[in-house]
Amino acid sequence: MTDYWIVRQGRGGMHTEEMVQSGYLGVDFIGDYDIRSHLGNGSRAFHTAMNNVFLRLNPDKSKVAAGLAMGNLWAACEGIKVGDVVLAPKPDRTYAFGTVTSGYEYSPGQILPHRRRVDWKGTFGRDAMSPELANSAGSLMTVFSLSPYATELAQLTHLAEPAVVALASEVEEQLAFQMEKQLEDFLVHNWRNTELGRDYDIYEEDGEVKGQQYPSDTGPMDILAVSKDRKRLLVVELKRERASDAVVGQIQRYMGYVQEELLEPGQTVEGVIIARGDDLRIRRALTMTRNIRFMKYRVEFHLET
Repeated sequence: MTDYWIVRQGRGGMHTEEMVQSGYLGVDFIGDYDIRSHLGNGSRAFHTAMNNVFLRLNPDKSKVAAGLAMGNLWAACEGIKVGDVVLAPKPDRTYAFGTVTSGYEYSPGQILPHRRRVDWKGTFGRDAMSPELANSAGSLMTVFSLSPYATELAQLTHLAEPAVVALASEVEEQLAFQMEKQLEDFLVHNWRNTELGRDYDIYEEDGEVKGQQYPSDTGPMDILAVSKDRKRLLVVELKRERASDAVVGQIQRYMGYVQEELLEPGQTVEGVIIARGDDLRIRRALTMTRNIRFMKYRVEFHLET
C-alpha cells in the first residue's frame, strides 16, 4: 500500500523549488554527518545511536529536542519507503508531490544534505484539499504521515489508484484514523482552553508546536507535553470512541521510551488516555498504573439562527 508523507523543505518551504528542480527531497537536523552506518536496523537502533550523537554535537539541546530531531531524520531517510508519495509545501500555499525512487543519499556541503531521490510530478493547491486534510497538512512537524487521507490524496495526485473495492472493516478503520486525527488536531488547536492546558504546554521547538505526532521508536505519540515547571513530561493518547484496555499497553510503550530516552535528571513521565468512554477492563488495568489517568471528551452540537 502506498503511504503519503509531508516532508518540509526548509522553514516555510523555502527550499522546495530548488529540491524539486534537483530531483530530491532533503532534511538536515544534524548537518554534515554521514548517517549511513546507522541505517538499516530499524528505528530503535537509530534512536539509540543518533540521539547521543546529536547531543554531543549540540550540547545546548535537550533530550526531547534530540528525540524529535532524530525521529524526523529517521522517518525521512528510512521510514519513508521507495514508492511512497511525498508532499513538499511551498511558500505560495501549494504542494509539490512526487514518488520516492531511492534510498538514503548523503550530500555533504549541500543544503538539506540527507536526501532521497524523488520523481516530482506536479503541484496542487491547499484549496483543493478537504478542510480536514488541509488542517492536518498544516502541522509544523517536518516529517509526518498523511496516510489516513490516502484515498483523497490518491485522487489529488493521481499517483496511486484508490481502492475500487474495500472491505467494510477497511473503510471503518480509515474513517476511525481520520476521526482520531481530527480529534487530535482540535485538541492541539484548543489546548490552552483545556484542563490539561492549565498545567502543561505542548512541546515546542523554536517557538513552533512540535509535540504533535512526536516520534518514538515504537511509533508516533499523539501529543507530548511538558509541565509548566518543566519537571514532568506528559504522553497523551487519543481514541475517538470507547477506549479498550489495549491502549494501556500502547501508552506504556510510549512512556517507556520517554523514560529511557528523553527524561532529564529530576524529570518524571506521566500519561493520559482521552476517549469518549471507558469500560470495566480499562478501569481495572488503570488501577495498577498510578501514573496514567483517563479523561473523557464530550462533543457538543449547537444550532444558531
